[in-house]
Amino acid sequence: MASPSALRAFRSVCATCRTSLATTTPTLFRPFSRSVALAAVRLGDTSMDKNLSSMDQHMSASRQSGLGSVIPGKGGVEVGGLTRGEWEEDDRHHLHIYAHKHNTHITLTDPKRNPMVSVSCGNIGFKKAGRGSYDAAYQLAAFVMLRIKDMGWLPRIKNIELAYRGFGNGREAVTKAILGSEGKDIRPLINKLSDSTRLKFGGTRSKKPRRLG
Repeated sequence: MASPSALRAFRSVCATCRTSLATTTPTLFRPFSRSVALAAVRLGDTSMDKNLSSMDQHMSASRQSGLGSVIPGKGGVEVGGLTRGEWEEDDRHHLHIYAHKHNTHITLTDPKRNPMVSVSCGNIGFKKAGRGSYDAAYQLAAFVMLRIKDMGWLPRIKNIELAYRGFGNGREAVTKAILGSEGKDIRPLINKLSDSTRLKFGGTRSKKPRRLG
């Protein structure tokens, strides 16, 4: 580390002489960036203004030529394995399946995430502990798919994304219903599957598990 007096003397030198001083006495240049000084040595020019202008021109040229294709909507090429359609707003409808141990909720939303239908096992007649059963979730999925067909929404639905959340009995039940005869009209429209189950990071201590017997 250079002494304070040496640093004060270095700051008082003009910009043109500072580059040559930094190349001859590199110990005084440690508190500052050495990129401009090294560029001056490579270019054989002692003028800092000329070096900065040439570096600025070089960077602007590289931005116009090489980086324009990686900006979404500019070049239209693949970047990091993503095609142009994957970073743009999609036209998918979303079928959210929230399955926990007490109930199952199914919500269909349009591409702008506005809900079209949202029902749970309690809405179709199941009570108390029966709402968390496998059969209740299966009948709920069949009801939702029949509702979509009866409301005349199928012609305007182009693609559907299934979004699962939770690991209750309804997760497998809804999947079976979609793969069965009840989902024959919905199944060809599904082109994406995602899992939005929430993960806990830190927070309060969880409730101790219930132990029977």
